[in-house]
Amino acid sequence: MAFKALLSIVSVVAALQGASAALTRRVACPDGINTATNAACCALFPIRDDIVNNLFHNTCAEEAHESLRLTFHDAVAFSPAAAARGEFGGGGADGSIVNFAEIETNFHANLGTDEIVALQKPIIARHNISAADFIQFAGALALTQCPGAPQLQFLLGRKDGTQPAPDGLVPEPFDSVDKILARMLDVGFQDFEVVWLLSAHTVAAADRVDDSIPRTPFDSTPELFDTQFFIETQLVGTSFPGVANVTGEVLSPIRGEMRLQSDHLIARDSRTACEWQSFTNDQEKFVETFPDVMGRLALLGVDQSTLIDCSEVIPMPPPLPADSIPHFPPGQTIDDVEAACAETPFPSFPTVPGPATSVAPVPNL
Repeated sequence: MAFKALLSIVSVVAALQGASAALTRRVACPDGINTATNAACCALFPIRDDIVNNLFHNTCAEEAHESLRLTFHDAVAFSPAAAARGEFGGGGADGSIVNFAEIETNFHANLGTDEIVALQKPIIARHNISAADFIQFAGALALTQCPGAPQLQFLLGRKDGTQPAPDGLVPEPFDSVDKILARMLDVGFQDFEVVWLLSAHTVAAADRVDDSIPRTPFDSTPELFDTQFFIETQLVGTSFPGVANVTGEVLSPIRGEMRLQSDHLIARDSRTACEWQSFTNDQEKFVETFPDVMGRLALLGVDQSTLIDCSEVIPMPPPLPADSIPHFPPGQTIDDVEAACAETPFPSFPTVPGPATSVAPVPNL
């Protein structure tokens, strides 16, 4: 009886919320096509179309991947610990990686970001938007190109920074787990939330870890926001995709795929291994947790009270293909897993039939 009463209350509240949303006044945008709950968001529609059509070319490829990467490299260059010591700790999500590109893109951790910055700059120049907002907006839109991805929040109104971020604040693939977790804790992310953030590597590739093989993906399905990255990172490594023993890289289980040393270690560290494993067969958790950490990342160094919620401008990404299920690559089974979670056994998955294949570089459009 108590449960039914509670359910009735919840239903009434939901109905009232729905009615309130329906009565929310919308503003007709100047383009005569779109409407928005806040007139300030209208300016984003043409920027959105410019990004999707002319930067991403409506594809979850290199430009979308790198735009997502740039959100992290701009925002995480922020250190409250340094500020507490009286030092400049960076401005967070302040666009400094674009506005001071000649400095920040030459930091070792940011090598390779110069290419996406060069592609984004002309689009920023065509529109009335801060670099700080553009970076986060483009990152949110990048996921709309990748089937299976969640819809990210976008808040408008960041101010551009007035000086470059200090070097050394962006984690490197050769950093120890201790160093990476400490760096991320400085900006407010717990150990398990670092794993959530690394979900981005399911649609990612390396350009400058091994310069001889640019656009080398981290899993076998870099065009999909699926859980294969978490599965394949746990498999026994057998070869390098390019030059052997490059700093920051370890053996990979599939030809054409790169495994970062940092991903390898975090997947096997006792503080993070079980959280890592939990994503291998839980697409729902995968898409629920990523927006949370990305939303917080996008607010590092930013006064949220000054921002306008324009999330409605971000389309819903397409779903995963019907035949997309977690799996072991051809020729590999549960016997190839280097299980690291002491609490629960590693899940079993079907093996894709056929001979071992090679993963192609991510297309550069």
